[in-house]
Amino acid sequence: MSACEPGNHLGTAAVIIASTRAAMGTYEDLTGPVIAEWLGEHGFDAMDPIVVPDGAPVGAALRAVLTQHPAVVLTSGGTGLSPDDQTPEMTLPLIERDIPGIMEAVRAAGMLKTPMAALSRGHAGLAGRTLIVNLPGSPSGVMDGLAVLDPIIKHLCEQVGGHHGH
Repeated sequence: MSACEPGNHLGTAAVIIASTRAAMGTYEDLTGPVIAEWLGEHGFDAMDPIVVPDGAPVGAALRAVLTQHPAVVLTSGGTGLSPDDQTPEMTLPLIERDIPGIMEAVRAAGMLKTPMAALSRGHAGLAGRTLIVNLPGSPSGVMDGLAVLDPIIKHLCEQVGGHHGH
């Protein structure tokens, strides 16, 4: 199913985790299952999380899932300032319509808990009719991001799908 669908079913969703350690099996990914469960609770058919090393593999994973036209792609990780934190650089060329308010709200929510949230460089926007949001890599940062998306995701999908007025 492509893009957000009207009614209770909002379409498919992909989860991409940028973590070199988790991709190598030396670290357990804690954020992918949380994101996938949240997506399921919000009316999406979530694909199994894809765990890839930081950097260029994130861009390859994004391009691969976009060929399936999901309604939503949520990434986690790779948004900091380490040399291999390149999720924003891999995401930005794919975004056709920027939605800066989402990331502003995610950073603001995180700032209530830690000043380090200001260092997150993620992007949010539309690639065609697919929403892409770069969430931080920490479990608490993911929870902050999902809390921001919680009240707006359905309305956002309805607007993108052309099923809701302004």
